[in-house]
Amino acid sequence: MIDKQAVTRIVEEWLDGKDYFLVDVSVSPDDKIVVEIDHAEGVWIDDCVELSRFIESRLNREEEDYELEVGSAGIGQPFKVLKQYLMHIGKEVEVMDAAGKKWTGILKAADEAGFTIAIKVKVKPEGAKRPRLEEQDKAFAYDEIKYTKYLISFK
Repeated sequence: MIDKQAVTRIVEEWLDGKDYFLVDVSVSPDDKIVVEIDHAEGVWIDDCVELSRFIESRLNREEEDYELEVGSAGIGQPFKVLKQYLMHIGKEVEVMDAAGKKWTGILKAADEAGFTIAIKVKVKPEGAKRPRLEEQDKAFAYDEIKYTKYLISFK
């Protein structure tokens, strides 16, 4: 079986000095290698082809046959690394917490410990006839959620 760490090292060598970053590397028991990369301005197919050829030049098909797929972290897919959170600050995201509740808001901040979104909640001021929407910050630790993903909007 092809070693995931070896593939990761090859990808990181290609990424060195580029604005792309590694999202995920997976290797299945039947040696299907899937590499996901991302970039703040999107991923170009030419760069995926270049990375694919770079990986192939470092692996030996004579030793072990494999299937290789190189692509971008899909839009609308859950975030997997901190850099994805950082590049989506200021954008609308959907979060599903560990209890299964969905939250929608603007991603305000993210670091190694967790992230914060601004959500709209209905608040009824004292003496008011109707509640009004008010923005509040909601913080999450990464181990308290099932996923976070960019919310695609066509407004």
